[in-house]
Amino acid sequence: MVMSGALLISDHVVVVTGGARGLSAEMVRAAAGQVTRVVIGYRNSADAARTLADEIGDQAVVIAADITDRAAVDSMIDSATDHFDHPITAVVTNALPDYSFNGDARSHADDLTVAELDAQLCGIVGGALTTVQASLPGLRACGAGRIVTIGTNLVQNPVVPYHDYTAAKAALPALTRTLSAAAGISVTMVPGGLLCTTDAIVASTPRRSVTTPREFADAVLFFRSPWTRAVTGQNPIVDGALVKN
Repeated sequence: MVMSGALLISDHVVVVTGGARGLSAEMVRAAAGQVTRVVIGYRNSADAARTLADEIGDQAVVIAADITDRAAVDSMIDSATDHFDHPITAVVTNALPDYSFNGDARSHADDLTVAELDAQLCGIVGGALTTVQASLPGLRACGAGRIVTIGTNLVQNPVVPYHDYTAAKAALPALTRTLSAAAGISVTMVPGGLLCTTDAIVASTPRRSVTTPREFADAVLFFRSPWTRAVTGQNPIVDGALVKN
């Protein structure tokens, strides 16, 4: 049964930006596992995107787009809509500009540049905005659109001070909350944490375990489901309570 003002997960056509690798690829697999049609958006990872699409089958389509280029994103959304003969009804934004998560090689407080900060803001916040804007017609028309932005618990717990990356991710909750004012669209931010196991992290969590990529992907799936139709403008952290919000 479809609830009033809601779509089943399987009814959605979802765009996952940065969808070819890592956590995004796991979110693509989780969506496909619920018979969702999924658009794997990518910029550079063509081989990984095609391999993932081959794994999933006809439910997936691979489309390249630089999410900082509005015309390219419009083209991606149009191509996906034509491919599935259905408007986009959900968006998961996780694409990042080029970045090296290297605690030793990162820019420090005394040498961080405005250009580095601007690149992260343009890619993370600007990229989320362009993807959402291009998808708005379908999101509004279905009456139960879903937007999920992907954050990080480094905002609350900057164990490694990636200044530019974390500052951009910190701006994303504000965009998420203001976008939630759009009528008929549920907008949620889901921040994650470190997805690798170390003794220090494990000992700090109540479950004595680190959240896996699949567990995180399942949480994103939950916020695209009809069961969360009354939830919008929130940012529940999914990291096994390493950080409490």
